[in-house]
Amino acid sequence: MSECAYLGTRKGLFELSIDPGHWHLKALHFLGDPVSMLLADRRDGALYTALNLGHFGAKLYRRDAGAADWTEIAAPAYPPKPEDSADPFDWTLRMIWSLAAGGPDEPGVLWAGTLPGGLFRSADRGASWQLVESLWNAPQRAQWFGGGYDVPGIHSICVDPRDSRKVLVGVSCGGVWRTADGGASWSLSAHGMRADYMPPEQDENEAVQDPHRIVRADGTPERLWCQHHNGIWRSGNGGARWDEVADVPLSNFGFAVAVHPRDGDTAWFAPAKTDTLRIPVDAALAVTRTNDGGKTFSLFRSGLPQEHCYDLVYRHGLAVADDGRTLVMGSTTGGLWLSANGGEHWQTVSTTLPPVYVVCFA
Repeated sequence: MSECAYLGTRKGLFELSIDPGHWHLKALHFLGDPVSMLLADRRDGALYTALNLGHFGAKLYRRDAGAADWTEIAAPAYPPKPEDSADPFDWTLRMIWSLAAGGPDEPGVLWAGTLPGGLFRSADRGASWQLVESLWNAPQRAQWFGGGYDVPGIHSICVDPRDSRKVLVGVSCGGVWRTADGGASWSLSAHGMRADYMPPEQDENEAVQDPHRIVRADGTPERLWCQHHNGIWRSGNGGARWDEVADVPLSNFGFAVAVHPRDGDTAWFAPAKTDTLRIPVDAALAVTRTNDGGKTFSLFRSGLPQEHCYDLVYRHGLAVADDGRTLVMGSTTGGLWLSANGGEHWQTVSTTLPPVYVVCFA
């Protein structure tokens, strides 16, 4: 069975056709433009691409199923900042950092997470967007701050496939937030996480946690995984509480995490060497996988560079296909690897691509 993988890079969108044992470049789109986020909407087959064009601003495009051309659609926009606001950040869209489809019972509904920390909702396939003011106006947002960027950002959006009103988002650095009413109200939900970069009396403050990436297994929606700045956490109750995963091979630091679409006990990580270096441990790229909810891990290196390798995998640089076996991983230095057996062996597709920001299957 063939798959299609998409790579959002600093220099455009690359489309790969994937057949058993064979991979080839199918098409190039937006050549030269930085692609910050992708969304393959499985409800109707549309593909969404977010561009980060610097002083030209953030742009958003949609390609409908079966179409050859892209249509520019609206980009999220912040309201004017009140003159008396104490918010230290500008209310101006810097980048679209996450995109998610609404539930199967919500045709046309999309979610977008942005820098500087805004969550937006569209009810018309991106023709218009509304800032989710209930989260934007949460008192705890005053404690948010930038992690990898100098402003806060929403990078993870997890919609519960059983109930579209239940949505969970991850904020760097602002913790984990949940709604059970479609965004009308929100609760801070990072209980159990720990932030070692804060003073000891503040390390458990839920509003300053830095979850690097959060993913949900659609087949077991109560199970979520988080690659955090200070370790790996999992939740078995929809994010109400998080438990730290111990005895992680190589390093518990990293950015990317992927979860099996049907088995929430199976997840993959791309470990890195501390937040100050941000390179693979011992300059040798590896992937770890757990099949039992984090009790044990397997360490895989086959096919990955093991000498003088300084590739980092960004938050959205690792993805698993619907078959639960096929994975794609892209790096900051233009490496691209594919695995057909759950990460146990990797095939090098390229080492000369532009930096890869996001990968996805469709």
